[in-house]
Amino acid sequence: MKVAIYGQFYQNATSPIIERLLAFLETNKVQFVFEEKFLEILTENKAITKSYPIFISYKELDKSFDMLISVGGDGTFLRAATLVRNSGIPILGINAGRLGFLATVQQENLERFLQLVLDKKYTISKRTLLSLQCNPKAENITDLNFAMNEVTVSRKDTTSMITIETYLNGEYLTSYWADGLIISTPTGSTGYSMSCGGPILTPNANSLVLTPIAPHNLNARPIVIPDNTTIKLKVTGREENYLISLDSRMASVKNESILTIKKTPFKINMVEIPEETFLKTLRNKLLFGEDKRN
Repeated sequence: MKVAIYGQFYQNATSPIIERLLAFLETNKVQFVFEEKFLEILTENKAITKSYPIFISYKELDKSFDMLISVGGDGTFLRAATLVRNSGIPILGINAGRLGFLATVQQENLERFLQLVLDKKYTISKRTLLSLQCNPKAENITDLNFAMNEVTVSRKDTTSMITIETYLNGEYLTSYWADGLIISTPTGSTGYSMSCGGPILTPNANSLVLTPIAPHNLNARPIVIPDNTTIKLKVTGREENYLISLDSRMASVKNESILTIKKTPFKINMVEIPEETFLKTLRNKLLFGEDKRN
């Protein structure tokens, strides 16, 4: 077995996770390589005291890799998706953050869950991604033009609302007067969209959610649409530019630009441990339906 190890930050919880992770991999003779920058961070913080093989670019993650292990929170997991891209390499998230909705492996279960992975006692949850095309082209939206959670348009440098003219498969839906609009995948439905009143979708739902942010249209509500829908947006406002975010990556875009958002032809393979399914995570992490009478 061959795995890649990725992370973004060093926190107090990171060192013991790395120590236990490496001990498990080495004991079980699993071949592994670190992402270059993550290894530098660990070395600088003395979480690691010797050298290990590294990879620098997503181009080095070829078919010889069985898995990518993401060490961090959900934000790190989303960044890990930009490394595997369309390679099909499954991602396993070890939680060193707070919520851990995508990074579901908790520290207390680390070795036990890693053994399940080693024994191939896991399933793959295929997660939909969204692609974004901007006309005219935006400088910061070129190669990494996809998102696992959501694509969001929002106001920039102003407290005034923006107007988001919205078309679904070429047919006019409405013009949202709002602080912004979230186009969410099922994976992202438990994130920003949910915080703005959007519904929760199960990961295998073939749907997307459009959730306005603080809409001034009294009848504008979140809407669920098929995931094969092509969404076109035209945004205008008092300022010359507005913001687009693809998960945590942001870019400034000029008014009147045409945005085209649709499902990517590939999906991200997320490792799901039997004891940490989506529904169990929903109950445990978001306290879904929590009631002392249940």
